[in-house]
Amino acid sequence: MERATSSKPVGKTVLFGLATVALYAGVFAHADAITGNFARGGLWAAGPIATVFVVSYFHGAFANYLWTCLGITAQQRKDVRASRPAPRPQARAEVNA
Repeated sequence: MERATSSKPVGKTVLFGLATVALYAGVFAHADAITGNFARGGLWAAGPIATVFVVSYFHGAFANYLWTCLGITAQQRKDVRASRPAPRPQARAEVNA
């Protein structure tokens, strides 16, 4: 496994980790008020979707930085175009008249 050449994003990991914990704690601590507002209908109906996107963004960023700090990265794909064989000519139908 290759080592990363850049420094590890420990600060960003902690920042996004704390933001994720704060979001989860806020949602669970105020679940009744949040549910009451989102159940009002109208534009409030977009609240659960917006909440999920915000929590997902922060949690995803935290997970990405955590894996990077642990040194776990995705395997890089090789260039597929270089290993493909040359295209063969297409068969053509001919009419013998």
